[in-house]
Amino acid sequence: MDAPPQSPPHGPAELLPDPPREPVLTLPPALTAYVALIAVIHLRVLLPPELENWTIDVFGFIPKRYDSTLLNISFPGGTGAKVWTFFTYSLLHANLAHIGFNVLWLLPFGSALARRFGASRFFLFMAVTAAAGALAHFLTHEHAVAPMIGASASVAGTMAAAIRFAFVHGSFLSFSRSDAESAAKVPALPLSRALRDGRVVGFLAVWFAVNIIFGLGSISIGTEGATVAWQAHIGGFFAGLLLFSLFDPVPRRAIVAADASSQDMSHRV
Repeated sequence: MDAPPQSPPHGPAELLPDPPREPVLTLPPALTAYVALIAVIHLRVLLPPELENWTIDVFGFIPKRYDSTLLNISFPGGTGAKVWTFFTYSLLHANLAHIGFNVLWLLPFGSALARRFGASRFFLFMAVTAAAGALAHFLTHEHAVAPMIGASASVAGTMAAAIRFAFVHGSFLSFSRSDAESAAKVPALPLSRALRDGRVVGFLAVWFAVNIIFGLGSISIGTEGATVAWQAHIGGFFAGLLLFSLFDPVPRRAIVAADASSQDMSHRV
């Protein structure tokens, strides 16, 4: 007698495809909006030269603007510019190469941070790190008349904040990671623990070395007479590193587990 066919215990119906994963370098909406804003503002280069220069003077960060000894010299923007230029300078750029360089670094670090923080926290973080960069530039260039522009201080802040979780197992710089959303939401390491991680220390050493070399060498950013404001980069970097916890919405659950998981899979048997 022929026996009725029986289905195998693990038939094809149980082999479900893995859910789609979002690439790590896909721009989240908050970062897309930030880059688009910078691009739109850069259209100022189409203005007549005198109006473009006025825009830089009004919205760029000029340390000499805060010199109380200047009785007969006034800068465009008046008193209000003493407040808003701490932030608005970061949205102005010298040229497309300047924008491209900053966006290149924002792709991995800014994307991860925008996904982790959400739009409102991300924009506030970029503003705070921009202000920290302006303050550092002011403290080291108190009498400078040349305007400082560019988002590099905020970009540095995103890099510093991101290394608090970037090397944790499953995050975007670890050897084993999942989709972009999951990679951005791994528990962060406490600062004291992160500073004992050899990969974080190595990243910090290379980052500071590159910025100091750029600064001491007065390397131009592609515009005549313009150099890298490396002190502003360091100010934004320290702000991002130290203030990360104030913005981080991911609960600090199982910190011990997060510490243990920061080891690469290559160390496991």
